[in-house]
Amino acid sequence: MNWKSFIVGAAVGILSGYATREIILKKSKVSPEKVLENVKKKFTQTGPITGSWIHMAAEPYEKHDIHYQVYKGGISKNIDGVNEQYEFTADASTGTLIDVQRLSAS
Repeated sequence: MNWKSFIVGAAVGILSGYATREIILKKSKVSPEKVLENVKKKFTQTGPITGSWIHMAAEPYEKHDIHYQVYKGGISKNIDGVNEQYEFTADASTGTLIDVQRLSAS
C-alpha cells in the first residue's frame, strides 16, 4: 500500500466526517426541555417562578416576514401576591427567545 494514497484517503475521510457533522448540527433542533430551562433561567432573574410549560413539537411561525420553526410555552410568576402569566416563543433551531407576551395578572 502506498503511504501517499493512505494519507489522501484518511484526509478525505476526516473532511467528509467534519462536513457531515456541520450539516447535521445546522439542521438539528434544540430540545424543548433545554429551551424551557433557558427561559426559566431568564425569568428567575426577576423573581421566583410558580409554573412553566412548553409544547414539545415545533411549529411554523412568522415574524417580520421571517419564517421560523418555534416552540411555544408559558411561565407563571407570583410578584408581590399578584399572579402574572407570560407566553413565550423560542426558535427551535437556536433556542433564542423571539417573543414574550404578558397574558394576565390576577
